[in-house]
Amino acid sequence: MKTIRFHVGVLREMQAVDESLRLKIADQLALLAAGESIGMPASRPMVSIASGAHEIRIKDHTGQYRVFYFTKHKDAILVFHMFKKKTQATPKREIEIARKRLEDMQ
Repeated sequence: MKTIRFHVGVLREMQAVDESLRLKIADQLALLAAGESIGMPASRPMVSIASGAHEIRIKDHTGQYRVFYFTKHKDAILVFHMFKKKTQATPKREIEIARKRLEDMQ
């Protein structure tokens, strides 16, 4: 079982959302930590960020959210970005934040 490490920014972002949304995210991350693979529609690769980067796709009554995680770290799953998605394409600003945070965590 891998541990899950959170970027401090993700912890702040998660505090700002409903508990029910946090529980949905926690359920998906628990599956990953147990070694299970999550596929579409719940998760998809984000090769535009890095090889090994993926996004969890979560929807609740307040909107759609994305949680970026990295699986190729030797002993942990790195959760490095979270945001509320408001457009069809992932905004370039969110991609840049994600890249920087992942680099900081590695």
